[in-house]
Amino acid sequence: MSDTHAFAPQPGRIMAGEMAEQPAVLQRILDEGAPRIREIAAAISARSPRFVLLTARGTSDNAALYAKYLVEVLLGKPAGLTSMSTTTAYGARQDLTDCLVITVSQSGGSPDLVASTRAAREAGAITLAVTNNPDSPLAEVSEYHIDVLAGPEKALPATKTYTAELLSLYLLVEGLRGGDGAAAKDLPELAASVLARHDEVRKLAERYRFAQRLVLTSRGYGYPTAREAALKLMETTYIPATPFSGADLLHGPLAMVDNVSPVIAIVPDGRGGEALQPVLDRLRGRGADLVVIGRQEQVDAASAGFALPAGVPEEVQPILEILPLQQLAYEVTIARGQDPDAPRALAKVTETH
Repeated sequence: MSDTHAFAPQPGRIMAGEMAEQPAVLQRILDEGAPRIREIAAAISARSPRFVLLTARGTSDNAALYAKYLVEVLLGKPAGLTSMSTTTAYGARQDLTDCLVITVSQSGGSPDLVASTRAAREAGAITLAVTNNPDSPLAEVSEYHIDVLAGPEKALPATKTYTAELLSLYLLVEGLRGGDGAAAKDLPELAASVLARHDEVRKLAERYRFAQRLVLTSRGYGYPTAREAALKLMETTYIPATPFSGADLLHGPLAMVDNVSPVIAIVPDGRGGEALQPVLDRLRGRGADLVVIGRQEQVDAASAGFALPAGVPEEVQPILEILPLQQLAYEVTIARGQDPDAPRALAKVTETH
């Protein structure tokens, strides 16, 4: 055996390490980031934005979708996800007076995010960047900036920056409505307890080693989790994974689910889970191989699953829901003989225009 081969890095070593950092990152945000987030929220709230637009790509787009639910449910304001090409490709100029534009990006370096944020500010918007890089071009062109404090992320699949974005956005919305963010106080400890159950996820991963496709579904706050889990599975395992809102799944795509179709359902403990119940009943009726991430009673009624801690407020459950799904993507990738640290054809900073 050559020396080079003897000291070759273990596949997935970086991603595994970054997943394990997440409880510490969440605690850092609560201890160090929360005061600054409250200050920014107070400054923005004083300007009374009438609605919120969220701008992002990839993993950060799923965090932005989570923030959309928070803004609409907790803050009671309309929120939307922007189409950057209307500005960068078509040159459209909207009147964004009194609009809060939040741009979410791990690196803060993608040219289209920077260009659209600059255009939004010129159009009268209040601009806020949420990034893992306070020295980024995006932070520079934005009026306000929140550092998610995740530390350097070297694995190509984003893990700790995603949960850091979720918590930072939750604290922002809480600040905008004058809340204290108390629902998040136990998340670091709970996240550590979920991540410690890695052996359960490894056993679950055996179901998907030879999978040809996957369907993921949820509703409410869980829907961004379904989208992010599908993205993680596709970029690491290369298995086509399609996320659907439970409501959308019933409007046609359910026809592709049969008695050998693997379906992963994220079942929030709350109204989102209640809204998903008819979908779960239909999936069971079709004999789908249904794996549930969520409430213990729903896991017990499925083919298999992973039970999440009980009693967690629904609006912060996504921060815990994604953890076993990150691990699942990692374990399936390793089982298929691939390296989750370096998926083919991907770069850490995607420079879209």
